[in-house]
Amino acid sequence: MCGIVGYIGPKAASPILLEGLRKLEYRGYDSAGIATLLDDSVHCVRAKGKLNNLQEKLEQEDNPAAIGIGHTRWATHGKPEEHNAHPHRDTEGRIAVVQNGIIENYRDLRESLKAKGCKFLSETDTETIPHLISEHLKALKAAGTAATLPSLLMDAVRLAVNELEGAFAIAVISADFPDEVIVARQQAPLVLGVGKGEFYCASDTPALVPYTTTILSLDNSEMARMTTAGIELFTFEGHKVRKSPQTLNWNPVMVEKQGFRHFMLKEIYEQPGVVRSCLEAYLTKDWTAESGTSPIDLGIPSDFYSDVEHINIVACGTSWHAGLVGKYLLEQLAGIPTTVQYASEFRYSPPPMTKKALIIGVTQSGETADTLAALEMEKTRRSAKGGDFAPRLMGITNRPESNLGRMVDHIIDTKAGIEIGVAATKTFIAQLMGFYFLALDLAFRRQSIDLDQIEKIMEGLRQLPSQVESVLESQERYIEELAHDFAETQDFIFLGRGINFPIALEGALKLKEISYIHAEGYPAGEMKHGPIALLDAKVPVVTIAMPGGVFEKVLSNAQEARARDARLIGVTPMDEMEAAETFDTLIPVPHVDEILSPIVSVIPMQLLSYHIAARRGLDVDQPRNLAKSVTVE
Repeated sequence: MCGIVGYIGPKAASPILLEGLRKLEYRGYDSAGIATLLDDSVHCVRAKGKLNNLQEKLEQEDNPAAIGIGHTRWATHGKPEEHNAHPHRDTEGRIAVVQNGIIENYRDLRESLKAKGCKFLSETDTETIPHLISEHLKALKAAGTAATLPSLLMDAVRLAVNELEGAFAIAVISADFPDEVIVARQQAPLVLGVGKGEFYCASDTPALVPYTTTILSLDNSEMARMTTAGIELFTFEGHKVRKSPQTLNWNPVMVEKQGFRHFMLKEIYEQPGVVRSCLEAYLTKDWTAESGTSPIDLGIPSDFYSDVEHINIVACGTSWHAGLVGKYLLEQLAGIPTTVQYASEFRYSPPPMTKKALIIGVTQSGETADTLAALEMEKTRRSAKGGDFAPRLMGITNRPESNLGRMVDHIIDTKAGIEIGVAATKTFIAQLMGFYFLALDLAFRRQSIDLDQIEKIMEGLRQLPSQVESVLESQERYIEELAHDFAETQDFIFLGRGINFPIALEGALKLKEISYIHAEGYPAGEMKHGPIALLDAKVPVVTIAMPGGVFEKVLSNAQEARARDARLIGVTPMDEMEAAETFDTLIPVPHVDEILSPIVSVIPMQLLSYHIAARRGLDVDQPRNLAKSVTVE
């Protein structure tokens, strides 16, 4: 969603703000803007469209201002036009605000502020905030009130945010307070960066990494004042907060393309390394069936989940697909009944509470609004009931420092590093690995499968990095050529069964996200129950056919599609002769145990989607209308 950056220090702010916004482009946006304090006034530059448009405007001026805020906007209230772009100012133009989130009561606030003479120039909810701060500041000055916080501006911001309803993160500057940036957050991400005599704020850490890896994360209902002397933290009630900074194990090189045409392709190629990192982090060293210890070390005490009787997974989008694979693993290996819910639906129709339940939130960013809200609701209602219903919350995320990390009891850190491409690739693989580790740890503790089977799966896991590499090395160029055949295709069908049905869903989602081709994923056995009516020679069918319990069934389902003249593309091992006779086009993958097959079968899905989109000349890393981290409902 929207991206916020802010800077105060000895350097010119505009180049730092612009570069920070570039690091947040992956969040999705349709306009951008920067406000700085210069010559006792707020200087604001905004532009519709991509950051290059804003950069062109900034290059026309010499602005040495050393304090400012910036924003990339993803339209919610008001069309993506320049007058709706952030920053927004109060009537006198003395206060500027950027916001990520949605102010739910903005209509009531807007009418009240209009009645006081405030003039609105946009249709956005955000514009209410600078007007509201301005009115509080005027009232404080008129009353001759001494500041209760470090400045009157911070007092005014505190009073304003307590009137706001919704999820928001804001950054504020004022020409009357030229030496400070005020920030506040409620249910939307915001981190602060600590430098030497200079300080930063941003919606996400990639914007900070080029300048500092020392950060402070704001919690809900917290605000901060940044000056060149340091950072002061307070709650919305005005109480001082003390926190210790964190150090990120990231560096600027991690967010560069390193010679790849797009971040998405770079991140697809990083997947063998991600799998290795996960294995190194969580596999017990030198484990054997005779060792008597768990093969997995997640750092989670056994009494947290060894008696779990039910698991509920909440997630959105690609993370939901990972949850479906997780359901299969948790049920087939650990023997625990598992449900997977869309977080956005869970909030409004939660299932009846079950005893001794483990609730798992899956989100790449750790900031997905629907997932966090679902977990918070479950935590509240289970805490109220207590006993066997008491909340046990776990998160699977790439960002342990996120809101999710602070909300749940335990985190499985997926170790994937920064992912810039909006369409998730390496973070999906990493989430799957998290579920493999969780299922194996539970299976061992519950003795739901024998040790020989665990040892076999463990050996298979160790082979996965080289097997993923082999798919990339042997098939990428072939898939790039194959993509040429689909320059005019308008519909795709993806089929899978069992543990690979979620991979069919993920393949369809990837194609929709970045190529804008209509695509649907189905359980292969469901084709004849309606979707088969869609098939003709213009509709390619991609089928995942991995040897195992449903292999023959999948081939039979594929034959049904072939009889309707559809072009059949099979993701299957090279030496499966029956598959070779069934499919018009083969994308070979290595032979792996069926239960591990999603890790290799998803790679062709990613490459096919990528190359079709790239062939069409589309913006692969920043597809239209999408955001990397959906931080509003």
